[in-house]
Amino acid sequence: MDYSIETAAIETLPCDCIIIGVYQNQQLIASESTLTDNLQQVISKVIKRGDASGKVGETALINVIPDSKVERVLLVGLGENKPLSTKNYRKALSAAVNSLKKPYIKSIACGLADVGVEGCNLQWNVRQIVEIFNDASYQFTALKSDKETESKLQKVIITTPDSGLALAQSGLIQGLAIAEGVSLAKALADLPGNVCTPTYMAEQAVELGKTHPGLSVKILEESEMKELGMGSFLSVSRGSRQPAKLIALEYLGGKKDSKPIVLVGKGLTFDAGGISLKPGAGMDEMKYDMCGGAAVMGTLLAAVKMQLPLNIVGLVPSSENMPDGDANKPGDIVTSMLGKTIEILNTDAEGRLILCDTLTYAERYKPDVVIDLATLTGACLVALGRVPSGLLGNDDDLCNALIKAGESSCDSVWRLPLWEEYQEQLKSNFADLANIGGKDAGTITAACFLSHFAKNFRWAHLDIAGTAWRTGQFKGATGRPVPLLSQYLIDRAAS
Repeated sequence: MDYSIETAAIETLPCDCIIIGVYQNQQLIASESTLTDNLQQVISKVIKRGDASGKVGETALINVIPDSKVERVLLVGLGENKPLSTKNYRKALSAAVNSLKKPYIKSIACGLADVGVEGCNLQWNVRQIVEIFNDASYQFTALKSDKETESKLQKVIITTPDSGLALAQSGLIQGLAIAEGVSLAKALADLPGNVCTPTYMAEQAVELGKTHPGLSVKILEESEMKELGMGSFLSVSRGSRQPAKLIALEYLGGKKDSKPIVLVGKGLTFDAGGISLKPGAGMDEMKYDMCGGAAVMGTLLAAVKMQLPLNIVGLVPSSENMPDGDANKPGDIVTSMLGKTIEILNTDAEGRLILCDTLTYAERYKPDVVIDLATLTGACLVALGRVPSGLLGNDDDLCNALIKAGESSCDSVWRLPLWEEYQEQLKSNFADLANIGGKDAGTITAACFLSHFAKNFRWAHLDIAGTAWRTGQFKGATGRPVPLLSQYLIDRAAS
């Protein structure tokens, strides 16, 4: 989709529809006070007869504008005439773009950029317009013979006053970069497991490196991982015919001596549970167990697009978890790269087995911080639902920065405790650690397990099991937490 910023009056722009905000007191947003008298009269008549209430997210499409070059007007409710909350602003934007999924609407002019939003500026507003419009226009068609999509939007013009042009342009750059990163994460995650294998993910990473010169990519094969002693990681891939890959992406946009930010994303391209086989119902959604890895790749793409002055490393351990004669068995004991032995009590707790060796590998980059993200535990979905991602970590400053970034990006997180008492649940009679801690506090004990491999650096863990994809009729990847991580990187670059 083509996005642009314009300072001209919205009714003068050539497009199929213009979007105008209206408050509950029947007032238009201030920037639309310059509309022609004829257009204002038409809008006023529609409002007065009750077709546009002004409630947040309610829309009314005016298809005929007499004696005007404007073809259509979409009125979008903004609620009370005061600064909107960030959630209500995003709700209004979502309602607007979803109302315009018409075959005859291919270009629009959006006049919602300078709506007042609590604690936000024009840059943030423009970025949200791009992110939300792009998200609504996404539809997976890669494996369909009919490539037609519901939305026909091809061009979006965002209007802004002259005084805000610089901020708007900056917001556009950020929005386009993050939207592209989200789209990449969604496109990878929506592919089925027979297409998106560990090898396929590695190939896509290599293509990213070829397309973007600022990004270098290295792929570690199983033989190299064996030499490094990654017994925990490789124990998971033993049950699959697909060879495991450790994908390493490096973006060096910062000073040469600056320690990198390392992002680690779980890349399980399909998780059958191994010998501890998952129930058949809903198992198709286990193709989404690589959403963490896809989000790391999407975030690196966004960082490159924004040319952030940071050094960033993305690590994606990728494998399948399948039942096989050579697969892990409950009771098996494996040795991690760190040298710790792990008793595998449940083969379906495999994500932590591939992540722990990758966290140890991350040490060689001498990181400033390490953030891992994984669709790790169903317990997180039970605890937090699908609104925030779970957050745990060993550094308050890092966790607080992620919470702040989540609030700003509307890609929220909720911090859970990582207390020493929970470590008791991971004790094993036969090894240094058990890979599960029982039924209680499953999300916390999973993070406790990972914490053993993150003692030498500042570390945070994001459990995205409830937020990385939607289930049911509208199932599909969300691209989260690319917006959260991108905002964290933006904040770091500005600090």
